[in-house]
Amino acid sequence: MDRTGARILVDQLMIQGVDRATCVPGESYLAVLDALIGSGVDLLTCRQEGGAAMMAEAYGKMTGRPGICFVTRGPGATNAAAGVHVAMQDSTPMILFVGQIGRKMRYREAFQELDYGAVFGTMAKWAFEIDDAARIPELVARAFRVATQGRPGPVVIALPEDMLTDVVDVADAPKAEPIEMAPSSGGIAALTERLEKAERPIAILGGGGWRGDARDAMIGFAERFALPVAVQFRRGGSFPADHPNYVGDLSIGAAPKLVQAVKDADLVLMLGGRMSESPSQNYTLFDIGVADDRIVHLHPDPEEIGRVYQPGLGLIGTAGGFAEAVADLPGPNKQSEWVETLRSNYLDWSTYPLPLPGSFQMGDVICWLRDTLGPDAAITNGAGNFATWINRHYRFRDQGSQLAPTSGSMGYGLPAAVMAKRHRPERDVVCVAGDGDIMMTVQELATAAQYDIPLIVVVVDNGMLGTIRMHQEREYPGRVSATDLKNPDFAAMAVSFGCHAETVRDSADFAEAFTRAKASGKPALIHCFLDPEALTIGKTLSEVRGASS
Repeated sequence: MDRTGARILVDQLMIQGVDRATCVPGESYLAVLDALIGSGVDLLTCRQEGGAAMMAEAYGKMTGRPGICFVTRGPGATNAAAGVHVAMQDSTPMILFVGQIGRKMRYREAFQELDYGAVFGTMAKWAFEIDDAARIPELVARAFRVATQGRPGPVVIALPEDMLTDVVDVADAPKAEPIEMAPSSGGIAALTERLEKAERPIAILGGGGWRGDARDAMIGFAERFALPVAVQFRRGGSFPADHPNYVGDLSIGAAPKLVQAVKDADLVLMLGGRMSESPSQNYTLFDIGVADDRIVHLHPDPEEIGRVYQPGLGLIGTAGGFAEAVADLPGPNKQSEWVETLRSNYLDWSTYPLPLPGSFQMGDVICWLRDTLGPDAAITNGAGNFATWINRHYRFRDQGSQLAPTSGSMGYGLPAAVMAKRHRPERDVVCVAGDGDIMMTVQELATAAQYDIPLIVVVVDNGMLGTIRMHQEREYPGRVSATDLKNPDFAAMAVSFGCHAETVRDSADFAEAFTRAKASGKPALIHCFLDPEALTIGKTLSEVRGASS
């Protein structure tokens, strides 16, 4: 039947199983906003496009299906670029729809005109424009495949305003189910042979595919073959941290004994991830460009195998395909002193926090959250030194329980928490943010309040951009430039948004403040004051400065 381009587009989203989307509305795609009425899609109106895109990215992290975001042309799209970049570096499926100028106005630098293929070409898997409404079903189905197949990532689709009101007769495309790729039988046989010979193996899980059946099968695989399992930077929850085979995360500030264990291992299974700068400890764990027969690298993109590391065995496959291929491998089911040692090292490293200056002890707070929240709770964060306490002390047990950007993007935590609580309202969702970090997207508190999303935000305020100050004191000790912050009263700000708020200056008061925040049933913010001397998890500001002077 005859339909407008906007109606065809929304129909395709329904066919693809889209249940939730984010947006900042704009006149360039009013026809789509109208077509969404009555569709059943839960459309969240956000307060800035960067936040909207990060929410969509968080949805992709949680579900493995593309997060959907709509923004308007020009500045709307460039604001959203922050979320697109997160999706690319984090290998997260996402589709950003951008309203575009009318087709007859092209190439004149019309109002807010951009070439989206050029703008997003280096940060998206595919960026294109739909010129013909009759091609919407074909191209949207293809976009869902591109976003989810191989190495997942973002797709950007520009929608000319006049195209959305064209009326055409075109059939719908079918639902695009991503193809799970399993390594070859020869590759699995070679892996099994290596496992049988290894005395000090270790598996390192990366990428975003370790959920559902794949995660369960990986747990069984690790148990049968006595594999210690670590996760890459900000991939917590890929393997349960309370499992006896879990040995820690290769993050910024990773445990030295875990780093040494990877170097000492005689078999390293890099499963699903790229082992990029942060988990590889600035590319120092393995020699670059030199053959390393210890490495078995599984990745869904064949171009990734050998791009940085030269493995002894390369396997092309998704997490799900790999898990299915190894699910029935009969392992020796032996006890391993190697696993027990690495597990003991992890518990020694992560259980008790180091005391730091000031009455607010960040480590104590994270340990309290770890020991109090349920296994399905989600912790979200953006970027900053405050996150190192999360990396070290929190134990992510459920899939999707850590929502944080491997790209290191500031401002991610609050939008991610909004989406996490909206998508799974039954679980606790806590955003931990620094004072610089939260101000990047603080306006999304209004989104949480508008939709009655009772997340809890813990703002850690030390009056500075702590990570940059740490680098500054190391490179230019005592020469402070551009890193001091004069902050608002975050609690008062939260109240003005319609949220519950608490102020905490002593970590001994945190538990009661958190309990009140949760009981409020409203979005809540806890404003915590951290001594500026508590610059890092292991060194004070004075110690960092003194070591460099």
